[in-house]
Amino acid sequence: MLKQLTIRNYVLVDALDVSFNAGLTGITGESGAGKSILLGALSLLLGERAKTDCVRPGADKADISAEFELLPSGFLQTKLAADELLEDGDTHCLVRRVISAEGRSRSFINSIPVTLQYLKDISEHLVDIQGQNEHQRLLDRNVQRSLLDDYGKLTSQSKKVSQLYKTWQSTVQEIAKLQEIITAHEDRKTLLKYQLEEFENLSIGENELAQLELEQKRLAQAQSILEILSRANGNLEELDDLRQTARMLSELDDSHQDLTVAKDTLISALALLDDAARDLRRYQDQVVVDPSALEEIDERISAILEVARKHKIQPERVSSFAQELQQEFDNMASDTTLLDQLTTKESALEAEFLTSAKKLSTARRKQSGGFCKDVNKYIQALGIKDGALSIVFHDQQNEHGLEQVEFHVTTNANFAAGPLGRIASGGEQTRISLAIQIVAAANSALPCLVLDEADVGVGGTTADTVGRILRDLADHTQVLCVTHAPQVAALGHNHMRVSKHKDQTVIEPLSQDNRIEELARMLAGADVTEKTRAYATTLLQEAHPK
Repeated sequence: MLKQLTIRNYVLVDALDVSFNAGLTGITGESGAGKSILLGALSLLLGERAKTDCVRPGADKADISAEFELLPSGFLQTKLAADELLEDGDTHCLVRRVISAEGRSRSFINSIPVTLQYLKDISEHLVDIQGQNEHQRLLDRNVQRSLLDDYGKLTSQSKKVSQLYKTWQSTVQEIAKLQEIITAHEDRKTLLKYQLEEFENLSIGENELAQLELEQKRLAQAQSILEILSRANGNLEELDDLRQTARMLSELDDSHQDLTVAKDTLISALALLDDAARDLRRYQDQVVVDPSALEEIDERISAILEVARKHKIQPERVSSFAQELQQEFDNMASDTTLLDQLTTKESALEAEFLTSAKKLSTARRKQSGGFCKDVNKYIQALGIKDGALSIVFHDQQNEHGLEQVEFHVTTNANFAAGPLGRIASGGEQTRISLAIQIVAAANSALPCLVLDEADVGVGGTTADTVGRILRDLADHTQVLCVTHAPQVAALGHNHMRVSKHKDQTVIEPLSQDNRIEELARMLAGADVTEKTRAYATTLLQEAHPK
């Protein structure tokens, strides 16, 4: 249960320390006194998103902390101990939230930093805050389903079904992605096969393009080459004067070194010229003018260039690129083993989900009767004599099971039941909502329930009934009830008053005399008389007979 709440620099609060006791605590005060500050501070402490305007003007941060007494060997004590946030056997838990003026926030449990999400997760097991618009929240089918699950102690089973569904659907998505990959894989193989056939038809050899370009160049200028060769060969054949000169020099009978060198050089030159003439003739024999061959080479080069352009590569890379494509194709295996494994796994997960979901569905239907019976008892006690709750199950497979839960009510025996939001008026919705909250809280292990004006719109005998129901509920759950009904406040085991002094909000426990004065104010407003004080005294005496 909540034992202590400490607030520093929050909205209109400079410093506030409030102690709470077990049982039913009524929290009263004039409108605008700041009762919402208490609820707002608690909400922030339990993980609600922080805003910069929650920090008191002029302060650099707001600091909110609360001390809770945990249920021995309960879920939360076990979890915090396992997460090393609580000593084994300890039942005291200190939760703290610090919000800076810039909006940054830090969270602590027993002085150890924790994430905001962790704080939210544990808050579900500490306090349940029911706001003024709770009857609107109850129109949500997901909330209705959760309440039924809480009542029937089916929450853990529901979470298991939810996890099974998510795991199953995750596998379904994994299969879909793998199928997309396999399809893309096969599409790629088909494209590669087509491209390889194209390269195979082209059948280009290594360095073929360079050789073709050289041959193309030779054929393109064959005629001019032959003309030049003809003139060159003619010039080389006109060497008779040089040969005659060589013969004459050989006839000179002189061993002078310069003459000997000159004769040798001239003979060597003539030999080289003869070799050149012979090489040119062989080359000339190979040069032919062949337009058809040139045309074939032009077409071959054009085909290679077209393939290079199509694949956006350099022409000289056509041969190596074809080899790369062939290697990629050879490495692409159409292995569907993983897909087969996932498909088998998906079928098993679906079967496991359906088995657990069917058990949950059966349990929900079994618990619905008791839930409706308990709620109906309170609905009728709260003044709706013909009021009755029923639960309709709509077939719908989702992460919550095999059905969607919908609360139907009837407030008049002459009319058929219908959805809560359509059948009941605003006041009736409030009382029906209160009845549902009471039943849900009575069947949960939650140690603290905070109600914000749950009795709004009721008064007189009904308000007295509400107070007595809440006091009975407080026998096993700490109940903090913000109320404007003196009948409810009088029935509380404890009474706190919220008031405002200048710009400061103060929350103080009331003594017996001050409690009578506060009840008198609630009964009469500003004009408190001895008569209203006497009535207030009677209310307290009747609420707490000796």
